[in-house]
Amino acid sequence: MKSEDAQSENVQGVQRLMLGDVEVIRVVEWQGPLLPARGLVPGTTTETWRNNEDWLAPDHWEPHTDRAVSALQSWVLRSGGRTVLVDTGVGNGRERPDSPHFHHWQGDFLGRLAQAGIRPEDVDVVVNTHLHVDHVGWNTTSAGAEGEWTPTFPNAEYLIPAADDFHYGPDNGYGNGLREEDRLLYEDSIAPIHRAGRAVLWEGVHRIDDHLTLEPAPGHTPGSSVLRLTSGTDRAVFVGDLLHSPVQLLHPSCNSCFCLDQDQAAASRRRILERSAAERELVFPAHLAGAGAMEVRKEGDGFALQRWAAYDKA
Repeated sequence: MKSEDAQSENVQGVQRLMLGDVEVIRVVEWQGPLLPARGLVPGTTTETWRNNEDWLAPDHWEPHTDRAVSALQSWVLRSGGRTVLVDTGVGNGRERPDSPHFHHWQGDFLGRLAQAGIRPEDVDVVVNTHLHVDHVGWNTTSAGAEGEWTPTFPNAEYLIPAADDFHYGPDNGYGNGLREEDRLLYEDSIAPIHRAGRAVLWEGVHRIDDHLTLEPAPGHTPGSSVLRLTSGTDRAVFVGDLLHSPVQLLHPSCNSCFCLDQDQAAASRRRILERSAAERELVFPAHLAGAGAMEVRKEGDGFALQRWAAYDKA
């Protein structure tokens, strides 16, 4: 599928809900079928998808094409008087030779933010849950064909996992030199943030405010992280690419095709889901289509859907 074909799919736009004192705004740039189901989650079987068609289709799986349905989206959190943007999508006009869906992508991310009432200068904090092409692209923008990449959100501090900055940066040879895309990504979306003095590298646990805390969940990438939200009696966790499809609830040992350390990714997934089920957290994966978030419960050796997220009516 070419990126221009993918972008013709319908998007849901902007949705909102309140969790305690924190407003959560969902900003969807694109949503639709992307990769073959077992290409996205190789450890699953045809029977797994077919036997769960009643709740996977049509929002998360397209049976007639056998493609997983994904979303390209970000989350905006208004917390403690500040605006926090979680992940920044693909970015327009990027050289992404190893990701044909996103190569020279043209989307309306900033228009979607504007629809939500958010201007670039309003953003106080940008969280990159990890450094993959579809999570850091709008970190920067260019003034033109020959222009330099500069921070899209000029007043924001950019919270970047130190382990990913090392792995994808020049110190570790741009992801060990396995993909040209990793060097391109770092040079157009991360290095300009460092040059502008807006990058904050973190490790261990990083508290943003009284409601929001970043924690490591490595495996998908060395620095993959989750963002926990606690406000009043409400709990949520923004898990980045810990989950690519709700089918992984059934078999949490099944990784996506993009996970670098398979064993570590599976261990992080199970650990985060165990806590989410125990504390009744809403789980917000980066690419979950449909409702975009869910509450889960423990069931057997895996997990099951408890309920989908419900957004406030406009």
